[in-house]
Amino acid sequence: MALITGLFAFLYHLPQIYKWLLKPYYVTSVFMTLAFLVVRKAPGLCEHLATDREDGNSCDFDWREVEILMFLSAIVMMKNRRAITLDQHIGNLFMFSKVANVILFFRLDIRLGILYLALCVAFVMTCKPPLYMGPEYIKYFSDKTIDEELQKDSRVTWIVEFYANWSSDCQSFAPVFANLSLKYNCPGLRFGKVDIGRYGEVSEKYRVSTSPLSKQLPSLLLFQGGREVMRRPMVDTKGRAVSWTFNEENIIREFNLNELFQKSKKLNKSFGLKEENQNGSQPEEGSDEVPETDNSEQQTESKKDQ
Repeated sequence: MALITGLFAFLYHLPQIYKWLLKPYYVTSVFMTLAFLVVRKAPGLCEHLATDREDGNSCDFDWREVEILMFLSAIVMMKNRRAITLDQHIGNLFMFSKVANVILFFRLDIRLGILYLALCVAFVMTCKPPLYMGPEYIKYFSDKTIDEELQKDSRVTWIVEFYANWSSDCQSFAPVFANLSLKYNCPGLRFGKVDIGRYGEVSEKYRVSTSPLSKQLPSLLLFQGGREVMRRPMVDTKGRAVSWTFNEENIIREFNLNELFQKSKKLNKSFGLKEENQNGSQPEEGSDEVPETDNSEQQTESKKDQ
């Protein structure tokens, strides 16, 4: 039954896996994850490796290597219990597999351990995870525009994500936040993002720490009338984030998105009536003149700040 479930899950995510195969980050990560297995099983190479097996077979795992691999599997399973997206599951597997490979290579041969560790460092420095570039309706702020946008119209409610590009949790949360923006965005309820890894002044002003120890990334802040109303995750007296799962259901419930969206739709109707009254003139009946709609802003707001 488990094999059938795994097969269906693989087939379901096959289009996404195919896209991964075209990206250097994932190709290199798969190679580095399987590096020890390839070295231990490669014909012509494994015969010259050291082993603790009683039968002296150096082309098979010894009992200590099996223990390390079993321990790795347990850690990955525990870590993935809190994972939200498939990207997080795969990312946890890649990260802990590399750590286990470093230990295994150093135990096998210190020269191989140093070589693999150097490859890991070079990989981290040169190959970054691909950013989410799917559909979204999000306004990207800078340190000069965030205050102006939040205070421009007191009737508009903003949900702003404070993130950093180097944070794997932020990268995994990106498609979730983008999907929420597609579902709930309207003139009275807007979605925004600001890279506090790039704009340190914004981080200090809104008290969102970029330290990995604080675990405050990503942070979602709700603004009404230009003022912060609530945030998730909450922060305790020691400056550490209270554990909170960033999935779509939790965000909809905690931020009352359905209720906010219904109120915003009523607000949208009032916006339309006021604009109609201010214009005072309507196109004549039978004419080809069509009222212009403000689509230029909608087309540009989803573009990322280069």
